[in-house]
Amino acid sequence: MFTTVLMIEKPLVPADVELVTTLHGDEPVSFVVLMQPRGDQDRLLRALDDVALGELDDAVRELSEDREEDSPVSPAERSLEHSLEALRAAGAEAVGQIVQDRPLELLASVVRETGADEVIVLTAPHLVEEFFHRDWASRARHKVGVPVLKLFAHGEQ
Repeated sequence: MFTTVLMIEKPLVPADVELVTTLHGDEPVSFVVLMQPRGDQDRLLRALDDVALGELDDAVRELSEDREEDSPVSPAERSLEHSLEALRAAGAEAVGQIVQDRPLELLASVVRETGADEVIVLTAPHLVEEFFHRDWASRARHKVGVPVLKLFAHGEQ
């Protein structure tokens, strides 16, 4: 069985699930999903990315998003559970967790503990971070000791 650590920042859409579950043909795949929601500290970078990509509506929406503070389940937990269910429905084994702090240290330890064969960072384009090689994939390549593949996530469908 091929083991992949999958780093995501938003729920997987069907196109993302198909992409990651078919990368290795018919070989059975097991995923360890690390959900790293982009927090308030990344708001400026996200707005700059949106402007650079010409997505001005997204930049404005970023500032006006309502938070669901009344819900006992956080948006990140719902996103993770949705993604795990989608991977399982596609025939893959999948477990996961929310990343609170130090995502790259957690990633490296998960790779070691699970004997993962690869890491896939599935993310939206982050032009500012990528330009300075501060994105997850660039930073992870120096920490995990296995191949790191960066793929761009699809938008909601």
